[in-house]
Amino acid sequence: QVQVVESGGGLVQAGGSLRLVCAASGRTFSTSTMAWFRQAPGKEREFVAAINWSTSYTDSVKGRFTISRDNAKSTVYLHMNSLKPEDTAVYYCAAGEPGLRFGRPEEYTYWGQGTQVTVSS
Repeated sequence: QVQVVESGGGLVQAGGSLRLVCAASGRTFSTSTMAWFRQAPGKEREFVAAINWSTSYTDSVKGRFTISRDNAKSTVYLHMNSLKPEDTAVYYCAAGEPGLRFGRPEEYTYWGQGTQVTVSS
């Protein structure tokens, strides 16, 4: 079993930066696929980035966001730069099996409660 807790959200002006943190617990963290999804009001949950032995990003955040992990701390990070108003959403951390398909939320087993990111124009 893996539990995940997100932090680091907040209000930032367009062009600014934030770092989201996902603290995970569980013996299988080092082999888990970890991902960030986001959901804006009235929209479906959207894949943002994922990491296991490689990384993947949705096109809209490539070059601006970076996902990384520290297995010694059982922590995953999402560094967000050059933020835009359209990045405003609740950001969720998710954990799943090593070989899952990154972008499919139904393949992730464990989810956090989410952290709000608001980017003002």
